[in-house]
Amino acid sequence: QVQLVESGGGLVQAGGSLRLSCVASGTRFSIPAMGWYRQAPGKQRELVAHFTSGGSTNYADSVKGRFTISRDNTKNTVYLQMNSLKPEDTAVYYCKAVLTIITYWGQGTQVTVSS
Repeated sequence: QVQLVESGGGLVQAGGSLRLSCVASGTRFSIPAMGWYRQAPGKQRELVAHFTSGGSTNYADSVKGRFTISRDNTKNTVYLQMNSLKPEDTAVYYCKAVLTIITYWGQGTQVTVSS
């Protein structure tokens, strides 16, 4: 059973930065498809950035140029560097991993950006 644990969320002022981490455990295999989603109050969960199984990256238009996803395959860890944060980035950020045909989600970490 794969478990995902996020960390790094918090409260930051607009224009500030945060770095989220997501560690996957419970598997001996590297997980190619991992990424970040977010859900703001009253809104649907949406893609922020992710690695596809082929190794490419996709970003939501709203975060391009501000957020960067990276990974350490030796640790089955993905990171999300978030710069130039805006109040509209406020949400719970979830880590997602897909291994074979099973999708796993972390418990989420709150990111709050004050204006």
